[in-house]
Amino acid sequence: MDGAEARDLQAQLAAAVQALNHGAHPSARLAANQWLLALQGSPQAWALAASLLASPDPSLPADLLFFAAQMLRRKIQSPSAPLPDPAAQLLDALLLAARRFCLGPPRLLTQICLALAALALRAEGGVDGLFARMQHLPDPALLELLTVLPEEVAQDQSGDTGVNAAARCRFTRELLAHAPAVLKFLLAQSEKPDGADGVSLHERSRRVLRCLLSWVRVGCFSGMPGAELAAHPLLTFAFNSLQVSSSFDVAIEVMTELVSQYQDLPQAFLSKILHIREVLLLPALANRSEKVIAGLTSLMCEVGLAAPALVAEGSNQAIALSDALLRCIAFSSEDWEIADSTLQFWCSLAHFLLGIDVQAAKRNATRELFLPVFSSLLDALLFRAQITDTDGVSTIPDGLAQFRLNLEELLVDICLLLGAPAYINKLLSGGGWGLSTQSIPWKEVEVRMYALSMVSDTILQDGSPLDFSIIMHFVNILSSRTPAELNGCHFLVYKSFGDVIGSYSKCLSSAKSNIKPLLLFCASGIAKSVSANACSLALRKLCEDASSFIHDPQNLEILFWISEGMDEGNLRIEDEEEIISAITHALCSVLDKELRKSSLSRLLCSSYSAVKKINDVDRDQSLRQGPGAYTQALNLAVRGLHRMGALFSHLAASVASGLIDDDTISVLLGIFWPLLEKLSKSSHMENTSLSAAACRSLSSAIHSCGQHFQILLPNILECLSTNFLLYQRHDCFLKTAANVIEEFGHKEEYSVVCVRTFETFSSAASLSNLNSSYTCDQEPDLVEAYVNFTSAFIRCCPKEVIFASGSLLELSFQKAAICSTAMHRGAALAAMSYLSCFLDVSLTAVLESPECLSDGSRDVVLVQILARCGEGLMSNVLYALLGVSALSRVKSLPSEYLRHGEAEMIIQLWLKVLQDAASDYLHSRTVSNGRNHPGYMQGKGGRTLKRIIRDFAESHRNIPIPCPA
Repeated sequence: MDGAEARDLQAQLAAAVQALNHGAHPSARLAANQWLLALQGSPQAWALAASLLASPDPSLPADLLFFAAQMLRRKIQSPSAPLPDPAAQLLDALLLAARRFCLGPPRLLTQICLALAALALRAEGGVDGLFARMQHLPDPALLELLTVLPEEVAQDQSGDTGVNAAARCRFTRELLAHAPAVLKFLLAQSEKPDGADGVSLHERSRRVLRCLLSWVRVGCFSGMPGAELAAHPLLTFAFNSLQVSSSFDVAIEVMTELVSQYQDLPQAFLSKILHIREVLLLPALANRSEKVIAGLTSLMCEVGLAAPALVAEGSNQAIALSDALLRCIAFSSEDWEIADSTLQFWCSLAHFLLGIDVQAAKRNATRELFLPVFSSLLDALLFRAQITDTDGVSTIPDGLAQFRLNLEELLVDICLLLGAPAYINKLLSGGGWGLSTQSIPWKEVEVRMYALSMVSDTILQDGSPLDFSIIMHFVNILSSRTPAELNGCHFLVYKSFGDVIGSYSKCLSSAKSNIKPLLLFCASGIAKSVSANACSLALRKLCEDASSFIHDPQNLEILFWISEGMDEGNLRIEDEEEIISAITHALCSVLDKELRKSSLSRLLCSSYSAVKKINDVDRDQSLRQGPGAYTQALNLAVRGLHRMGALFSHLAASVASGLIDDDTISVLLGIFWPLLEKLSKSSHMENTSLSAAACRSLSSAIHSCGQHFQILLPNILECLSTNFLLYQRHDCFLKTAANVIEEFGHKEEYSVVCVRTFETFSSAASLSNLNSSYTCDQEPDLVEAYVNFTSAFIRCCPKEVIFASGSLLELSFQKAAICSTAMHRGAALAAMSYLSCFLDVSLTAVLESPECLSDGSRDVVLVQILARCGEGLMSNVLYALLGVSALSRVKSLPSEYLRHGEAEMIIQLWLKVLQDAASDYLHSRTVSNGRNHPGYMQGKGGRTLKRIIRDFAESHRNIPIPCPA
């Protein structure tokens, strides 16, 4: 490239950089970027970039020079661009540029130094050559170069620069060989006066610390004796830099890194803790300097984490460290990051104290020493975990919610250290709570209830007697408040009390006199969304744990009052289901048969009405003409159906145990099914939420009261199949049909209707279109529902039904094989589960009746399907294992996936291994004389098969997939 060409190319480069950085039009920036990428990959880029950095022209733009340095760095790092020969010329050019731009611009100097570091990593003898030449650099440039050199190791480990582990190790060793000289240089720099080399004292200190941090991370003090390291002047320099605001953050990083790497240093830093607390921390707390507080907290926690045994000795310095961290926790700020950053240290110390393996006397003495510390820690945590504002607050801030979530483990540790009785006493003996309802500090009460609920398992396992009279005192106060009095913080109080009641329901409900106020409390808390979930769960626990008292008439009326409050529609469906389940549990314990029957019917009265209203929409002109009214009626019907499903789900256990008689079930179903049957024949089923709720309630009813549905089975399956043909995106009809098959499929009298349902489903266009992984990925829920239905069909139906459904089963098997290659994990796994089920049923038929292989046998249909579809199955399973793109699939595995001669080798190998694995499998089945023997695939053949398939998939999965033609 002659001079004219070089000048022309330089002008084009300048224009492209200008367009990229300052162009007004996106198209111009895109074109400039593409041109620059092409230039960067060209051989001319080396000389062009080097000439720009060496040019004496002072008018060259800074961003052009920066791009030139960056381009050199990227070419050096690129595995596809070999270094110029000799590399020493490039090294000298970069060193010359670093000398020229030693005083800035800073970004340009950093980029030049990064290029030098990349070159030292890749060139033969690069580190030694660089250190031999860098001595002539001005101190600012030398300091920057020494800072980025160790960082090249970490940056290269991020992955994309093509340097292997051996080269990185060599680079690190060569760097560390020069560490003594580097540390000597840094010490000299730290002692220079203000203004030397045109750099201020504060700026130089920060640069020295940055460089020291880089070398500490690469291990510059490795092998140095602990005492010598602790007394090193650079550590003293770093410690003194804590008192300089401009270098404080870097000094913290340096010392934190040192403490984490060198086990002898925590003792040295612990000896300075009194100075840190008195000279640095206390003034920062007084001045509310969050940056300093956060940094000191980080350093002190690192010291404690590095040596918990040292802290556990309980020296004056250890206690001072604990006191300093307690002060940091109690510091009030807008977020909870400072307090949260201490939690790992406290958990580490607590675990150490709880796990001390020494003589009992010494262990107890150590714990006694720290009991006041952890007692104060609990106080500090409760203070920071309080709600920050009581005026109109209805939710906990995200930061506080996360802090509370992170507190759980530490609260359990504190409870274990203090002991359950002491922990409870500390929480429930709040001074000033008194009996007055006007002066109760609700924020304090709320956070203490939170802390009590978090450790419920630990307290209950302790088994100590519990006095919860103060809790009942608050429950009585809260349950008597009117809705107008309950706003903001008070509803968060309800939430925390709801959590406590749910956690300790067995203890609280042991006294009959507590039941009514507890139920009234739950009723009040359920009325507001923020506390509804906690209080609905508490209600369920109460109804389960207080079954001997809950069915008293006055308590039942409160439960019905709660259920009637749900009609306002303010609760989540999940909370409504919890409430219905709770009340159903209570009603099932009612001894009077007629009262139980009428009470259950009363519980669903509003739900029945909601469904009846939507069924009668054609008669109600106001609903037909008002979209808003129709939407409201539809939502109420959905909620009503979910409540019915919740009731029937909870009845299952009571029906099985005989608590609920057939007469009661008949009464409930006598209302439920006619409403549902009419609804299923209406156009309202087009609504996804309504159809899903209807199917779910029907599934629950069938599961609980199966025998009562036998006479209705043909109608049920006809409704499901008809609706699926009408609304083929609604997979709920398939799911419910699968439940029906599981419940009744084994009965021969329903064989015809089961086959007819299978035929109807299979004729649906949505299922017929499941002929590629793309369509499977577009309808994953439909795929899962379909293969789950077919799995239930083949598992539950008699042999005669299987024989009559041969063509349908073959079609389903083919579709499942295709769906197993879907990218959607749920759809693929469901399809594979069906394939496994099909194979298992087929093998069972062969083992139980070998004559099934004759043409006249009913079971031969399964074997014939496997014979016809086996090749497609194996092909699709391989596709699924290898993640082969559907775009690249042909009739067989793409040739690019197999190495030369591999096809012939794996056929012979796999056939042999498959034969051995099959022998193992058959042996485990015949020896165990059962279907679920845990030895499947555990023999030598089975293990070998799993290994070669795993190895094949792993060694071929990452081979580049060819682009489609």
